[in-house]
Amino acid sequence: MLWTANTIMRKFSSSSAYYQNKLKLALIGQSLFGQEVYTNLRKQGHKVVGVFTVPDKDGKADPLAVVAEKDGTPVFKFPRWRVKGKPIPEVVEAYKAVGAELNVMPFCSQFIPMNVIDFPKHGSIIYHPSILPRHRGASAINWTLIEGDKKAGFSIFWADDGLDTGPVLLQKECPVEPNDTVDTLYNRFLFPEGIKAMVESVQLIADGKAPKIPQSEEGASYEGIQKRSNAKVNMAQPAEAIHNWIRGHDKVPGAWVVIDGKPVTLYSSSMLSGSLPVGQPIEVEEASQPGLIAKSGLVLFGSDGQALQVKNLQFEDGKMIPASKYFSSEETASLDLTDDEKKMAEEIRAIWKGILSNVPDIDETTDFFKSGAASMDVVRLVEEVKQKCGGVQLQNEDVYMATTFQSFIQMFVRRLRGEDQEEELVIDYATKDVNNMTVKMPYQCFINGEFKNAEDGKSYNTVNPTDGSVICKVSYASVADVDRAVSAAKEAFYNGPWGKMNPRDRGRLLYRVADLMEEHQEELATIEAMDSGAVYTLALKTHVGMSIQTFRYFAGWCDKIQGSTIPINQARPNRNLTFTKKEPLGVCAIVIPWNYPLMMLAWKSAACLAAGNTLVLKPAQVTPLTALKFAELTVKAGIPKGVINIVPGSGGLVGQRMSDHPDIRKLGFTGSTPIGKQIMKSCAVSNLKKVSLELGGKSPLIIFSDCDMDKAVRMGMSSVYFNKGENCIAAGRLFVEESIHDEYIRRVVEEIKKMKIGDPLDRSTDHGPQNHKAHLDKLVEYCEIGVKEGATLVCGGRQVDRPGFFMEPTVFTDVEDHMFIAKEESFGPVMVVSRFKDGDVDGVLSRANDTEFGLASGVFTRDINKAMYVSERLEAGTVFVNTYNKTDVAAPFGGFKQSGFGKDLGEEALHEYLRTKAVTVEY
Repeated sequence: MLWTANTIMRKFSSSSAYYQNKLKLALIGQSLFGQEVYTNLRKQGHKVVGVFTVPDKDGKADPLAVVAEKDGTPVFKFPRWRVKGKPIPEVVEAYKAVGAELNVMPFCSQFIPMNVIDFPKHGSIIYHPSILPRHRGASAINWTLIEGDKKAGFSIFWADDGLDTGPVLLQKECPVEPNDTVDTLYNRFLFPEGIKAMVESVQLIADGKAPKIPQSEEGASYEGIQKRSNAKVNMAQPAEAIHNWIRGHDKVPGAWVVIDGKPVTLYSSSMLSGSLPVGQPIEVEEASQPGLIAKSGLVLFGSDGQALQVKNLQFEDGKMIPASKYFSSEETASLDLTDDEKKMAEEIRAIWKGILSNVPDIDETTDFFKSGAASMDVVRLVEEVKQKCGGVQLQNEDVYMATTFQSFIQMFVRRLRGEDQEEELVIDYATKDVNNMTVKMPYQCFINGEFKNAEDGKSYNTVNPTDGSVICKVSYASVADVDRAVSAAKEAFYNGPWGKMNPRDRGRLLYRVADLMEEHQEELATIEAMDSGAVYTLALKTHVGMSIQTFRYFAGWCDKIQGSTIPINQARPNRNLTFTKKEPLGVCAIVIPWNYPLMMLAWKSAACLAAGNTLVLKPAQVTPLTALKFAELTVKAGIPKGVINIVPGSGGLVGQRMSDHPDIRKLGFTGSTPIGKQIMKSCAVSNLKKVSLELGGKSPLIIFSDCDMDKAVRMGMSSVYFNKGENCIAAGRLFVEESIHDEYIRRVVEEIKKMKIGDPLDRSTDHGPQNHKAHLDKLVEYCEIGVKEGATLVCGGRQVDRPGFFMEPTVFTDVEDHMFIAKEESFGPVMVVSRFKDGDVDGVLSRANDTEFGLASGVFTRDINKAMYVSERLEAGTVFVNTYNKTDVAAPFGGFKQSGFGKDLGEEALHEYLRTKAVTVEY
């Protein structure tokens, strides 16, 4: 059996021990891959005594030569190793003089003589991008895709006198995704993992542990190099075979067909799922039926009647266009550039000049590829432009579609101005110039992939709590809007591409959502600060940052949702197979609160979507804007229409209709306990829909005298004042051991005096405004009740005398167990402190658990035995020990008792959005 990379990694973990045995190596090859292998081998302590690569092309050295010359490694650039089949003596002698013990050949394309291959003590090893013996030859990656292989991979093998026939040292494989191209497969797996494997292989040889596994001839194949001349598409095949042929030639040499009598090269192919789009017919030579030019691209039909679509087309003159624009006869008008845009154009001209160093001058007609640029130069151009001109998102294919300098600048400026928005998505934005940027906020209902006004035209004001000003008007959804949203979600689940999608493809879309959220994180955090009052730095790190992490975490779960096989005991003979399947529920409703608008959306919707459901989401009425911005980003990510629907409005109207709707199969809610009870009742009466509830809390935090006082003060304050106290797991009541009580309170008050209260967009602000005026009024009333009951108001308790909804950070002491503030949640910056007798562990536990809530809890002590004893007995879904507020996307989150049931985050959250089906088969 061949060794796998996983086996080798267990044996040679660089974190556990530094490799002891080192070799003198000759690197024979080229390209960025060769450069990375060279660099990593040197990092591991091996000595590269010579690099043998290709001559400079158009005055540019190969990347391997560039890095080796910089290091002072001897570099040889032989144009050939043989003449008329015989080795060139001076070339061979120059090679032998370096004294290599092993030849390492990453992607070597030169014909190396056997007296060079066999000369070193350990011979030669070569990287090959296929699982040998399959796909021997120079186009192995292409043929992996063309043949429709379900797995790809690479081999490190010992060179012999055959063509990729030597004994295998190491192999590693990966699944082939349905829409993989040569580029995606190479960049995702073959390149990064191949570099690691080359380094591992050298070390195995150095340690005398490298296997030599003879290749079997069973399954061996050899296919020739793919060239333009033989890359024409055979249209008399099933659609999947056509798709495989196109992606196997993307980007080089390019598969082509004859359209309207002209050869046209096809790029970016995918199988068409869902209903056939509307389009204009177009004749495709040898096809079983005409193609269609649709908004999504060129639709082609296979001999089996199935369809695929192609995104981009390239003509014989090198011009590439979106396939959807094939019939657009008018040329795009040239743009007049502003002074700033002209300056940026000159910076881009300098980037082109740096890449095309062989070209004397870059003028408007300079063609990137005709000037000698290759695929790696495309990557460099895109990355340098993105680095120099932040905020403009480019893809490699943009370069192929704008090959001259003038067309590239025109494309770039349109991208910069936002003039290339997807035609399908029309958005009326509310805009604000704030926080050194212009934020663009959708404000309409988002239903079936479109932003639309509420059916009855109603809207309401969403208010900035910093100053009470109106940010914009937002559509006020009606019952009819909810019904439209549910209908769209139902159609998307049962008949749209989402319900039929491969889980791995679904995961890729969710990863793209996360990427777009990260690209727009400053804008999202700014909107969150304006709409919810969150301090910008906290919004950036937590509100938005954890939302991105959540989508990435659940994107990774999409293809790992598994059932199980179960042995059953039936009458003999027992020929039965029972297995379980995890299935999505269908249409799910989500109702989120106003304290973490985006993060609560992510916590619930990421798990819901990863499980394969569609959703209708109601954001809190007072904080709808980041949810609607999120909806815009999901369209850009490619989430199909109807999968996500956002209906802002009131809980009494929109939320109630969701609870009552017969086509919704699950409702996830975060909010107050009384509303949670009403939702649960409505869900039961309507159709017994599944429910998960994250409700109120009165989380106890116990601070023992043997704590780390500095940490207990710092984290204790965070447990209360984090996010202005608008935090579901906030410590609603602190129990402080008597002997340190007064010192603890004194230090807390000192720290409160240092807190800066103010504009959440000011980076130095510690404490922003409460979310809305009604909540501020409730907090002031809460403090007044505390004073009336006899608790000691140490500081705060009042509204800050300034515009906006600011509440002073507050501390109450001498709080007795019967008091209102000891039992009820403030959901604001109010620290409620009770003392307990020294050493009375069981007594304070009894008091801490004397609540109907059980969301979170905490304990501070240096005594690990005490910490474990207390954590086992605290009745809460989360227990923090010597920390607080430390949640993670992989850790399940949810409460006990009247704090609700069901989990957000972690693997358990997926099961909230799945159902288990048992299947028994008799055979």
